[in-house]
Amino acid sequence: MCGIFGIVTREEQLLGPILIEAGHRLSYRGYDTVGAATIPQNGKIDLRKDVGKVQEVADRLNFAEMRGDRAILQLRWATFGAPSYTNAQPHLDSDGDMVGAHNGNIVNNVELRQQFMAEGMVVRSENDGESCVHAVERYVHRGDDMLTAIRKAYHDLEGDYAFVIGRLGEDRLYAIKQGSGLVAGVADGMTCIASDLPSILPLTRQIVRLNDGEIIVFWAEGYEIYHAESGERIEREPEFVEESMEVAQKGGYDHFMLKEIHEQPQVARDLLHLMESDPEMDALIERLRSARNLYIVACGTSYHAGLLGSVYFSRLAGRVSIPVIAPQFIAHYAPACGPEDVGIFVSQSGETKDVLNAIQSAEARGMGVLGVVNVVGSTLMRESEYHVPLACGYEISVPATKTFMNQAVAFLYLALRLGGHDTAFLENLPRWIEETIAAVEAQIPTVEGKIAPWDDLYCLGYGLTYPIALEGALKLKEITYAHCEGMLSTEFKHGPLSAVVDGYPVIFVAGPEDVPLIISGVNEVTCRGGRAIAIGEEDPRLRANADDLIVIPTVDAPESMRPYVDAILSVLPLQLLSYRIGLARGYDPDFPRNLSKTLTVD
Repeated sequence: MCGIFGIVTREEQLLGPILIEAGHRLSYRGYDTVGAATIPQNGKIDLRKDVGKVQEVADRLNFAEMRGDRAILQLRWATFGAPSYTNAQPHLDSDGDMVGAHNGNIVNNVELRQQFMAEGMVVRSENDGESCVHAVERYVHRGDDMLTAIRKAYHDLEGDYAFVIGRLGEDRLYAIKQGSGLVAGVADGMTCIASDLPSILPLTRQIVRLNDGEIIVFWAEGYEIYHAESGERIEREPEFVEESMEVAQKGGYDHFMLKEIHEQPQVARDLLHLMESDPEMDALIERLRSARNLYIVACGTSYHAGLLGSVYFSRLAGRVSIPVIAPQFIAHYAPACGPEDVGIFVSQSGETKDVLNAIQSAEARGMGVLGVVNVVGSTLMRESEYHVPLACGYEISVPATKTFMNQAVAFLYLALRLGGHDTAFLENLPRWIEETIAAVEAQIPTVEGKIAPWDDLYCLGYGLTYPIALEGALKLKEITYAHCEGMLSTEFKHGPLSAVVDGYPVIFVAGPEDVPLIISGVNEVTCRGGRAIAIGEEDPRLRANADDLIVIPTVDAPESMRPYVDAILSVLPLQLLSYRIGLARGYDPDFPRNLSKTLTVD
């Protein structure tokens, strides 16, 4: 999740210290490279960038001495192109008289780079931020002014992004918002823009909020906003904001976990755009198709997503895949694997030690390695023949939410492609996620109090919802510290039913095709005095049999695809329920005790 900052001042001055401070304010978003550019009134653009942390790069490259009356800073979370000096932003145009940086993903980056090279432009990197600069350069070279060139580039750039650019010989910067965050700040003799509020608040609290499809032209004494489509001028006055820095970093949410739950529609949209435009996707699908044996190898939350992916592969593509927890892969399956076999290794960080150990074992036997990973440039990505970048940005809260979501979405997409199904309906998935979050949030308060007092409970599912039950149980354990066991609903009567006493809570995740079977389990609990809480679509059978029903909306997906979508949506009530119960029990959901975001030890 990249961060950008741009500033214009009345006089040429030392801007380096302001850029360094802005970088620190944006660093909570997560990043792997840092870059800064200052534009003087006369002379050349001063561009400095490298891999590393803000202070480390700033000290090494002497950011503090950078001067100008305009400047751009960027913190990059790698998606297109591994972390490197070349791929770090900002980027110059071919002639070195324009500089720009972006936040987001340009999903047609590969095609654009080919066009730019064919047109004779100097393309120096694999990074999509450079494509933003060249997209403007293309029209400036054809005689357009900067505003017109940006309006035309807007039609060439596909994806969600915010982009800032400046040119020698002018007194202003330009920025455009399309899907990614962008706000402006105004003060006496200074105007600035940034991905979000934290980098602006130390400079001013007079804020201008921008909407998608809007361009802001800003100089030291003011700004103008234009519609990218029509070119029409928009009048918008600044507003005074009183938010604290901590609240600003959390986007107004009380915790990063809640913020990241609400980011799931956007990151799912980003991922689907990336997968649809990935030039290597056909080769990746063929690699899966040609494997003798296919394994899905992961740990924790990633394993639950892989287990769901295995069900998707079987049902949508008729392809058996073996989901296995990474250390058990070494002991159980690796001795029988060979070059004809392929493993899909899943890790949010790409540095999970158990997963890397499994990869080492697989490679020793010549096995193919494919990766599903969030951190571009990680060990998992480098070890993979092909990889799917999850495009989640930085996930600060220790309990995984949006990374699980995108792992599940990635497996659904791969299974559809492997089975020869149309993926077009998935363009509605971000909307369905958003609608489900809104619908479920209103229902959680009626249920949470009935679960919060208990230190022991179960979460049950069947078929497509069994992996969701496992993930929900893990979230409840992580955040509430209650022991919640995830289990196949049909297994509950084979022993664990003995735990049920009066009021004992058991959560049932009910897919639309499994309601009769789930009802049987519900009644095994309720007839013994337990409390059955069902999660599923509105259904009179669930309503009549369960004590409580958390309803997820019935989506307008093709009927045959609804169960596969429902499974993904069913995790949202469990995320929100865990969050709310954790708060009720007095715990910080972002940083559960004893846990780490990335496990790099055996």
